[in-house]
Formats: sequence, C-alpha cells, structure tokens
Amino acid sequence: MKDLAIQFGLKLRQKRKELGISQDKLALLAEIDRSYTGRIERGEVNITLEKAYQLAEVLDCDIRQLLP
Repeated sequence: MKDLAIQFGLKLRQKRKELGISQDKLALLAEIDRSYTGRIERGEVNITLEKAYQLAEVLDCDIRQLLP
C-alpha cells in the first residue's frame, strides 16, 4: 500500500510542477497545511478520496491523472 501513496505523491508533484504551482500555493488553494502537502508528495501519508478529489480539482485535472 505504501507504494500507492508514493506513486500518487509523485504524480501529484509532477502535475503541480507542470502547472508551475508551489507547494505553498497548492496547500493554500486546497485548504491544507503546506507540510501535509509535502508529506503527501513524498508518499508518507495515505489521504482520503475526498482530499484526492479536492487536489485534482485545484490542479484542474481528472482524478485519474493522479491515481497510480
């Protein structure tokens, strides 16, 4: 399961960087703590589906682009 969190985090980071958004900006837009955003991107936490959809919405992408 840890691998899934890591893969999600890598895809999230890639999409964020594609859009030129900082972790701080993503955290602000998604209404989550910046340090939590970093932990998501490093695959250190398992997030809820609700949070995953929220991040996809902020990044203006389909959730399937972020899922492993």
